[in-house]
Amino acid sequence: MLSNLNRNEIITELTEKSFDILVIGGGITGAGIALDATTRGMTTALVDMQDFAAGTSSRSTKLVHGGLRYLKQLDFKVVAEVGKERAIVYENGPHVTTPEWMLLPFYEGGNFGKFMTSIGLRVYDFLAGVKKSERRVMFNVGETLEREPLIKKEGLKGGGYYVEYRTDDARLTIEVLKAAVNKGTKAINYAKVKDFLYEAGKVTGVVVEDQLTGEIYEIRAKKVINATGPWVDGLREKDGSKKGKGLILSKGVHIVIDQSRFPLKQAIYFDTKEDKRMIFAIPRNGKTYVGTTDTFYHDDPVSPEITQEDVDYIIDAINYMFPEVKATRKDVESSWAGVRPLILEEGKDPSEISRKDEIWESESGLITIAGGKLTGYRKMAETIVNVVAQKFQSEEGRSFKGCQTLKLPISGGDVGGSKKFEKFVQDAAAKGVNIGLSKEEALHLASFYGSNVSDVFELLHEKKNEASKYGLPLVVLAKLIYAIECEMAATPVDFYFRRTGNLLFDIDSVRKWKADVCRYMSDRFGWTDIQNKRFSAELEVAIEAATGHDSSNTGVSNY
Repeated sequence: MLSNLNRNEIITELTEKSFDILVIGGGITGAGIALDATTRGMTTALVDMQDFAAGTSSRSTKLVHGGLRYLKQLDFKVVAEVGKERAIVYENGPHVTTPEWMLLPFYEGGNFGKFMTSIGLRVYDFLAGVKKSERRVMFNVGETLEREPLIKKEGLKGGGYYVEYRTDDARLTIEVLKAAVNKGTKAINYAKVKDFLYEAGKVTGVVVEDQLTGEIYEIRAKKVINATGPWVDGLREKDGSKKGKGLILSKGVHIVIDQSRFPLKQAIYFDTKEDKRMIFAIPRNGKTYVGTTDTFYHDDPVSPEITQEDVDYIIDAINYMFPEVKATRKDVESSWAGVRPLILEEGKDPSEISRKDEIWESESGLITIAGGKLTGYRKMAETIVNVVAQKFQSEEGRSFKGCQTLKLPISGGDVGGSKKFEKFVQDAAAKGVNIGLSKEEALHLASFYGSNVSDVFELLHEKKNEASKYGLPLVVLAKLIYAIECEMAATPVDFYFRRTGNLLFDIDSVRKWKADVCRYMSDRFGWTDIQNKRFSAELEVAIEAATGHDSSNTGVSNY
């Protein structure tokens, strides 16, 4: 269990034991490495200086996709590998990943013509090993408009129809990490690596500062893996080993518009008018979100700023492809920005740089993994843990099992496979109705948490009297209790951004219940007045950052 209530116990275990592997970074890459290593029998620890998934892994386009645009770059290896991996990700966690049919309209003079789209999608199906039921279909003009009437009609030649996989990136990361913890990994968030420990010139551990309490402690491990995404070069500098290849950061921005203003029926992949970049428009939970931008970024990756230019770029793209929408800045309900850690390739624009991953090892033994994509996290983990396993074999004569994650359900994914997921949801929801939830609420929770929903219902049953005490709806209380007791949520932003996604896709409910949620968390954790002010202020800042408006909700736009 990944509980914030036994944080001191976890710290004690981290400091008193020596581990085979210490993973620095609690994004999808680090979580995947921890799960792979633990299931092979390696003792594993993981730390993150922020909350789990707080970096790139909660700020993506939220697609486990096969990288169709890399086909255009003739990067066949990337297409083949991540195309196959997306089906594995779906099968191992159907509660956080689901197939999403994508429409690719093609126009006179556009990026994709009818012939190239047809051939390209066919090659894509072949390379990605797409199952028969999800292989591409080609539409004429009428069929294309029937799928999505809002798209631009002028110059339309038809459309290609193919499957991507939609996900909740933060929840995917948390469920992978919970699976690792359930198998034996010791993990903790808000634990910043301040320095490395060395013996005879070799890295043997780290010095950590707890970002919630200020406590300093040490963690020791035989192998240390730097999987910190945008921060990998910072740790390499701390190790004195930043030389040769390095990172360049690229910022991606997405905006969210309510379906009442942008009633998109069908997910669309389209090219922009000005620079012919490909971006997505995707319906989700009564909203439509659109992105992403792709520009070099040189500032602090913790809180990448969303500029007026970023928003205008996406709005211009919307109005070009969906001229009837007539979107404006005022329509933007929420937004998010993240940075992609790309391996520097001189002379290339951000969109041209490969998303491949690489592994580097310093003279001190620090192992760094950089680059890569959300979709390929499991394969990246397998590759780097293979490297570590070989080192243990050659240095100590220890052998470990091969990769165990190919068909291993992540936390919440033990539902009998994707084909049985819908039946599981229907059956599980009945238990939620029995404890006072509406059928709709129970179905939502069962779909959201998968096989973990029984724990959610049990916790709610034990504490449902707290709903009236704190003025919270049962469904909000259920998610909040579970986030604290089973997912190490430590702050209101953890809960609203990475445990539920409401900060992005249901901002009205955040505003409505934020005071009660803060009060509940304060009582559970025994916050001081200073902590209360700190975490409440952090939530207000997060709301302002997500909405582009001041936190008093006066409607003053910062875009």
